[in-house]
Amino acid sequence: MGTLISVLVGLTLLNGFAYLVQPGMVFFPHSRLDTTPTDWGLDYEDVRLRTSDGVELHGWFIPRSGSQRVLLFFHGNAGNISHRGESVAVFHRLGLNVFILDYRGYGLSKGKPSEIGLYLDARTAWRHLIEKRGFQPSDIVVFGRSLGGAVAAKLASEERPGALILESSLSSARDVAGEMFPLLNRLVVLRFKLDAAQYVRDTHSPVLVLHSPDDEIIPFHLGRKLFDAAPAPKRFVKLRGGHNEGFILSQPDYERALGEFLQTRSGGSD
Repeated sequence: MGTLISVLVGLTLLNGFAYLVQPGMVFFPHSRLDTTPTDWGLDYEDVRLRTSDGVELHGWFIPRSGSQRVLLFFHGNAGNISHRGESVAVFHRLGLNVFILDYRGYGLSKGKPSEIGLYLDARTAWRHLIEKRGFQPSDIVVFGRSLGGAVAAKLASEERPGALILESSLSSARDVAGEMFPLLNRLVVLRFKLDAAQYVRDTHSPVLVLHSPDDEIIPFHLGRKLFDAAPAPKRFVKLRGGHNEGFILSQPDYERALGEFLQTRSGGSD
């Protein structure tokens, strides 16, 4: 009996510690903006929004002359919007306005990051595009990279954008934890779900999933799992290179694949 009690106490302490440290293992915000779109050679508008729970968010709207479509950009778990210049430039070249937002706790956005908070931030950005800028849902392309893939998939499961693009994204927090900590994953209660695979099952938009076999952070087979969960029409594209530089090392094929998908808004299952 004493051994059992010791085990239970140990598990309780372990889970208590894990609960406290998990936010620091998931979110890596950077508050200083190191560049602006002006440094990327692009015009932009500063945007300030307030969420339904009262958090002030900051983002940039980067116009593309003559375009009636917009990309809603959800970035990964580190840095902030000022570190996404190369990626924003790709979508701008492809003829899209771009609205990129910092989650709460990132960049100039107030508050602290949390899973529920990020989903609220995404809905706030969506409403801004619909209610303030007059875009139709079918003219909004939702894009998420890495952690942002879960945010994008969640939003697309609740709304109906013209297309959904998931790049180097996790299938769920549990899946990633199982890859990184196979034993602890069975013992610890996870604070975050980030269940992109579940969310994408409930989408009704064409889906493009891009992932690299060389991804050292989110394994390739989790990208395939995310793709398998998505309903048709959908397309899967293999990237080259690691987690953070795959979209760069995969050029010009990367940009060509995005352009083809955006033209058709479906990809045909691979």
